[in-house]
Amino acid sequence: MTNITIIAAIANNNALGKDNDLIWHLPADLKRFKKVTSGHHIIMGRNTFESIGKPLPNRTTVIITRNKNYKAEGCVVVHSLEAAFEVAKNDTHIFIIGGAQIYKQAIASTIVNQLDITEVHHTFDADVYFPEIDTAVWQETSREYFAADAKNKYNYSFVSYTRRS
Repeated sequence: MTNITIIAAIANNNALGKDNDLIWHLPADLKRFKKVTSGHHIIMGRNTFESIGKPLPNRTTVIITRNKNYKAEGCVVVHSLEAAFEVAKNDTHIFIIGGAQIYKQAIASTIVNQLDITEVHHTFDADVYFPEIDTAVWQETSREYFAADAKNKYNYSFVSYTRRS
């Protein structure tokens, strides 16, 4: 069975980013993201890919775009979430890494069975937001709290959810 996980860092007000970029810098979150996604397919929208600027090492980058002529060296380009899942179907763990439009489609998809959320305990001005997590659909299964420190400016928590049956 393949696990399909939405992975995101979101603020108290569900903020994801602004001007096609991250609003905060949490090295602990980036380190964890690298650890859990390495060796797997990561699915993202074109804007998210362009904000990153290149394929991430030791991962298969799958980009979803409506632009039929879009090409990105070292990446797989598809035109729907379903096509992205098909490309990655032999992976044991697929990660959906953004952006907001892709998260909205994916969280509504019954094929997604896990959420891996970094809650940044701060409110930010943003122009893109993560969809509300419906606790009737998603059950929190673990939570680890971390206080801000010299490297990580904000308090944060790593929170896991699984889809209720």
